[in-house]
Amino acid sequence: MDGSVSNVEICNLAYTGELEQLKSLVLSNKSLATIIDQDKRTVLHWSCSAGHKDIVDFLLSLGVPVDPKDDVGWTPLHIAASAGREEIVKVLIGKGAQVNAINQNGCSPLHYAASRNRYEIACMLLENGADPNITDNIHSTPLHRASAKGNFRLVQLLLKHNASTNLQDMEGNTPLHLACDEERAEEARLLVENGASIYIENKEEKTPLQMAKGGLGLQLRRIIEG
Repeated sequence: MDGSVSNVEICNLAYTGELEQLKSLVLSNKSLATIIDQDKRTVLHWSCSAGHKDIVDFLLSLGVPVDPKDDVGWTPLHIAASAGREEIVKVLIGKGAQVNAINQNGCSPLHYAASRNRYEIACMLLENGADPNITDNIHSTPLHRASAKGNFRLVQLLLKHNASTNLQDMEGNTPLHLACDEERAEEARLLVENGASIYIENKEEKTPLQMAKGGLGLQLRRIIEG
């Protein structure tokens, strides 16, 4: 098992993409299709992680559960969305995967698509019912993540799907606070153009304007003043 990702042989086969060997084992012992490893990950988790759509298709054709959670609450859809596996995300959603499933941190697949700039995946999730205003354990939304990371197209997409610009996380920060703090000028301007307030105070009693650096604060004020 040296260099392996799992303590279960078939999970390693799923990760390395050994379809024929995996098929042979599963067809001789169907219980292997749903076996869990030391991290409560299934064969489906590992095939999604490595992007082996042929193995994902095979497992789903056997009727394996599409939404098993590992020991930190990640479903295969969380993993596929985070890893940028577009085709697999499409297949999982088609099989009824829960787009608003949350893990131990309260994060949905959309949180990871937003922070990792997975535009096409975010589109699929939103078009299939993902909540753009879902909050994680620190009350952060996908828009908070996309704004902080400077993922402009993701910010556009989330706003198009009615993401709220003024929700505050546990520190009292709105997406605009984070965009200003990280010097994401383009994203900050877009947020203000779509209703983000420049006057909301966070827990440190700072507004986005006070967090803006350089000439950004003036630019934002000009947008508000028309």
